[in-house]
Amino acid sequence: EFMQAFWDIEAAQAKAIQHLASFVKDKSALPYLLTFTELITFAMKTHVDSLKLQVDGCSLLLEILSQALEQDVVLALDENVTSSLLETVRKHSGNEELISLLCTLLMVISASEVAAENLRKVGVIPDLLSILRNFLHNEKICLSCCGVLWSLAVSGKNVDQALLKSAVPVTSAVLQEHLQNGTVTESACSALWALSLQGCLTENEYEPTTALLLDALRMNPERPMLVKNACLALASLLRLSEISALRFILDSKGSGINLIKDAYHLHFDDPEVVENICVLINEMVQYDDVVLDMLSQKMEELVSEIKCRFPSS
Repeated sequence: EFMQAFWDIEAAQAKAIQHLASFVKDKSALPYLLTFTELITFAMKTHVDSLKLQVDGCSLLLEILSQALEQDVVLALDENVTSSLLETVRKHSGNEELISLLCTLLMVISASEVAAENLRKVGVIPDLLSILRNFLHNEKICLSCCGVLWSLAVSGKNVDQALLKSAVPVTSAVLQEHLQNGTVTESACSALWALSLQGCLTENEYEPTTALLLDALRMNPERPMLVKNACLALASLLRLSEISALRFILDSKGSGINLIKDAYHLHFDDPEVVENICVLINEMVQYDDVVLDMLSQKMEELVSEIKCRFPSS
């Protein structure tokens, strides 16, 4: 009632947000706090010029919604909430600290299919791509934006294909920039996998994207989620193009077959990783040149081992 009565007074809204923030550590307060999400975003929209109120409001929403996600509470955020946050993004597009907070918040929000659809409706993709171009050096921002892109692309519902296609070079640039950061690379690989599934890569992008994914595997072989995402993305590319298959076996830094064998030996006890390796192998065998290379490197021994280790799968 206080927030509604004094909606136009910035100091009153700031005070209310600070008061609500004092409850976030109390997990039992979550249902009560969730009822305030619209009021918080309305306060942010009304006082969009106030940087401090944007930071405080965004931090509070992130605390509330992260807790909701941890507790498997369904986030019922309507278009008003997502459009208000996007307005803040556009108003403060040059403020790296706030943009980082906002992108993390958008990633949390996009975990809900309904909220992700609302983000698509309010036109978040061009803003995400602009943020990535402007803050390519920022690992946290890149991680979050790739996470949102994955959520929007993987559903494939009502998404403008041209917009998704424009995300490919930007996502590839993120991967190239942060190959040594396993967490960011993981997120970028998942986004590229989703984009390849939606048929967003052009023929000219098949080979360089294959090479990038091989580099990601080469530099982060110990990360199971990254190996899973990279294998699925590579499988999608090999399904689409023999060019990708040839680059896979003839890459100047070493054959992808060796990378797959190494990944298996590191993660042989993880059924999900092994399953995704098998998905990739299944795409590899459709090309005669790749099969010849697989035979020369005794891949049949690895396949036999997998069959023995997982007889019921």
